[in-house]
Amino acid sequence: MLGANFLSPPVLFFLLGMLATMVRSDLHVPSSLARFLGLYLLLAIGLHGGHELARSPLDLRVVVTLGLAALASAMIPLWSFAVLRRWLDTPTAAAAAACYGSVSAVTFAAAATFLESQGRPYSGFLVAAMALMETPAILVGVWLVRRFGVAEGPAGESTARAPWRVLLHESLANGAVVILLGSLVIGLLTGPGGWEMMQPLVKTPFHGVLCLFLLDMGMVAARRLGELRRAGAFVLLFALLAPPLHALLGIATAALIGLSAGDALLLAVLFGSASYIAVPAAMRLAVPQANAGVYLPMALGLTFPFNITIGLPLYLTCIEWLWVGVA
Repeated sequence: MLGANFLSPPVLFFLLGMLATMVRSDLHVPSSLARFLGLYLLLAIGLHGGHELARSPLDLRVVVTLGLAALASAMIPLWSFAVLRRWLDTPTAAAAAACYGSVSAVTFAAAATFLESQGRPYSGFLVAAMALMETPAILVGVWLVRRFGVAEGPAGESTARAPWRVLLHESLANGAVVILLGSLVIGLLTGPGGWEMMQPLVKTPFHGVLCLFLLDMGMVAARRLGELRRAGAFVLLFALLAPPLHALLGIATAALIGLSAGDALLLAVLFGSASYIAVPAAMRLAVPQANAGVYLPMALGLTFPFNITIGLPLYLTCIEWLWVGVA
């Protein structure tokens, strides 16, 4: 299964992007196109999730799953911060912890593609869980700075100068969150008819767009790897060990709730991924003293590649072992 995932087109395009940067190729994806590809993926994920959510009843299992996902988004930064602050300054440790409490929509998309290649169904309400896990991690990250950080930075600047209302607006009005939640609601309201109308746009080209996006992500990730040298070996280990540990928590949660194997993998990915878009954008506003040259490469340069190459088949193997008899 691991070899099959390495040979899947999305993973190979990501590795091609990394290779292109390492050999100093002039290959590049224009930033405007990269942004469009990202918005397209979020729109497609949201519409599909809303369509699937419209087909499934809003029962107790769904509500409990959404609640536990939001709770995990608030709790994961707490123990991540407790570990990271031993090696990083308080603002940077809090920002990194917030990244690991939040989620990566692109990793989620890769996981959904991986499940489809395996012929495994999954539920649309996990898209709602992904949307719910953005804001709690950001709020906890800023609270950590305010609780454990100093009052002022080296230049007399507050380490958390943004008021809560501004921070909340930044979290909820972030473009990625708006397009994801908006598409989810549109897919829910329009139902099967809307999904059938949008399929030529959001279903057929999806895998090709994902490959182009991961090609660009591979180039970005390779450029960021060099920035981690100053952070130390432990920070590198955290970026590689935290994903499977958090994913195991997600798998255990899925087992307790009674989710299917496909849903368990998506929940594991939500727990085990790290944000490199929404959280860094909010942290730049709320915690300007945090070193983005450390926490952004952790999430994008190490955790993201680990999850889409090794993590996905590893998590599914673990789930198959636990979900005996589940197709």
